[in-house]
Amino acid sequence: MTTPAPTPMKIDFVSDVSCPWCVIGLKSLEDALGRVAGEVRAELHFQPFELNPQMPAEGQDIGEHLAEKYGSTPEQSQRNREMIRARGQDVGFTFSMDKRSRIYNTFDAHRLLHWAEEEEGEGEGKGRQLALKEALFKAYFTDGESPGSHEVLARVAGEVGLDITRAKAILASGEYADAVREREQFYLQQGIHSVPAVIINDKHLISGGQPAEVFEQALRQIAAGG
Repeated sequence: MTTPAPTPMKIDFVSDVSCPWCVIGLKSLEDALGRVAGEVRAELHFQPFELNPQMPAEGQDIGEHLAEKYGSTPEQSQRNREMIRARGQDVGFTFSMDKRSRIYNTFDAHRLLHWAEEEEGEGEGKGRQLALKEALFKAYFTDGESPGSHEVLARVAGEVGLDITRAKAILASGEYADAVREREQFYLQQGIHSVPAVIINDKHLISGGQPAEVFEQALRQIAAGG
């Protein structure tokens, strides 16, 4: 009896590098993909979404930002931060809340992620967009660095095996800006207004930082034709 070949799946992960629930959602999705590894062959693509597209380069104090945008009191913000920290711990990710004091503009990070996808090929280049995404999450949420800083972005790109000189050239120019804006508009027009949004095979949507079990069940149902 032959073992059936894994079902190919295209997964678009729409997210922002400054979104903590996107970290939790990605870690849970990766866990779920590990559980269905023999049944599903996933092709993962990271798509851009900016939570704060008008954010200036210098960023904004996180407490001030949450109060302005959501009307959050300091107590509510603290409870939310603690919940996020605990969920992160559950999925093996460290949120260093004491190191993250500002919200930054993330457009240039999305330009680099777009380039990283283009750089992917077979062999060594495969998975560099995922590696860059995870490294950017760590730089911001664990190490407290700015995902809007060209110095940080270029260094992180180099750390995951991308060409640091090329990364610096992209950041110094407007390269990939139109492509990123086009993708952002596409997902907004598709009704995506909060992230993470996980879209499987262009038609199945899973919203939010769901537990691995939710992703696993969805992947199995889709693989089975459900």
